[in-house]
Amino acid sequence: MPEAASLAEAVDALADRFRSMPQSRLLGAVPGHPSRAAAALALAGRLATAAQAAEGAADGAGGPAAPPREFPDAGAFAAGDQLAVAGHDLAAALTALPAQALVPLPEPLGGPAAAPAVLARALAEVAATAALCG
Repeated sequence: MPEAASLAEAVDALADRFRSMPQSRLLGAVPGHPSRAAAALALAGRLATAAQAAEGAADGAGGPAAPPREFPDAGAFAAGDQLAVAGHDLAAALTALPAQALVPLPEPLGGPAAAPAVLARALAEVAATAALCG
């Protein structure tokens, strides 16, 4: 899925914004989150969970999705790096899948979806977080 490169680009742009934010801005509250860093960590966790599901689909697991691994909170100054890693993991996992592969996302992320829908949802979430934390 070559379009997954657009996810890596979008995540890199947002991660760079977080890396350049001063502490006061990183720790400033935004709607739905106690801080911008927490919003980035929440997004990184969702992207990491989707990447784990996509990797399971690439492995041909076929069964129910494995329980998502906990995404660690490495602190406000690591939010950009964590976001970049999770986004690149998802982009790589989606690239490895056939175009219409079914990704066994867990129900909190919307349940199973075709790879293009997972990519579209991830791009929308990155854009929403960028707007929220702008």
